[in-house]
Amino acid sequence: MHTIMQRTLQEPEVDVAPAPELVMMWLSSPTLPVGGFSYSEGLEAAVEAGMVHDEASSLLWLRGQLQLTLARSELPAAARAHAACLARDAQVLQQVQAWVLATRETAELRLQTVQMGRSMLDWLTRLRPGHALLQLAGCLPEPPCWPLGFALGACALGLDETHTLQALGFSWLDNQVQAALRCVPLGQSSGQRLLQALSLELPAAVTQALRLRERPQQWQSFSPMLAVLSARHETQYSRLFRS
Repeated sequence: MHTIMQRTLQEPEVDVAPAPELVMMWLSSPTLPVGGFSYSEGLEAAVEAGMVHDEASSLLWLRGQLQLTLARSELPAAARAHAACLARDAQVLQQVQAWVLATRETAELRLQTVQMGRSMLDWLTRLRPGHALLQLAGCLPEPPCWPLGFALGACALGLDETHTLQALGFSWLDNQVQAALRCVPLGQSSGQRLLQALSLELPAAVTQALRLRERPQQWQSFSPMLAVLSARHETQYSRLFRS
């Protein structure tokens, strides 16, 4: 029995990549050990300020985040990082890393992208300890930020750039809806309606990000109200989330 259990727990000798759809679900799952569930990305502060208070205002907030931050910065950065991983281009990865870190406007938002990226790299190192992309990540002066780390993991698991951006986008959406359920608060049915509405808008955000992939001069990270709310959240009296 002990021998059978050992064989069951051992990793397969042949490294076979799962189907892309399964990898997408894997990487966008809340169980991925990167801590995304602990961040609200300003939503909790928006609730405190009375800007988000029900399902309709939650939809407006998340739609704005998707269109103004994800589609114009996080997703294009991940797309360019994915291409750089395939090309083994450490210089481009360093450029993406520097841009993302420079555009985090508060300590909380910077902490989030650094912590989640580092956790992603740690997970990938345990999952694929001999993968060549780990050496590429070692060329960075510090652990990868979240968009870069996600692209690194997706590339190592065989996802193309479109599937990578879809998984990253849905991962963000799922975490944000879960945050809304807890801090607005909303019911499960409201959460499902939010997921349905914004999932329909995610493909357009991915398409926009792919158009911007090779045009970093057109990337934008300009959401001043988010920056103000994020800064307020750092000293907010009662908090559930880290951002």
